[in-house]
Amino acid sequence: MPSDQTAAQLSDNVPIDTIWSILDAANELNDAPTVDACRRAIDASLRGDAPRQSDLAAIAAFFA
Repeated sequence: MPSDQTAAQLSDNVPIDTIWSILDAANELNDAPTVDACRRAIDASLRGDAPRQSDLAAIAAFFA
């Protein structure tokens, strides 16, 4: 698991294209929590809103 500082840095800088790629990978691995976080982050982006920090942290944790 990444340190809190590493997770914060990753979660602040996850581009939407990367989130789409993570969504694909998480789907293949049947990682439901990450899939849900990606979908919420993508939906927020499409609405013009900022994704929730908790979703970005879950997405960043996919690399751990």
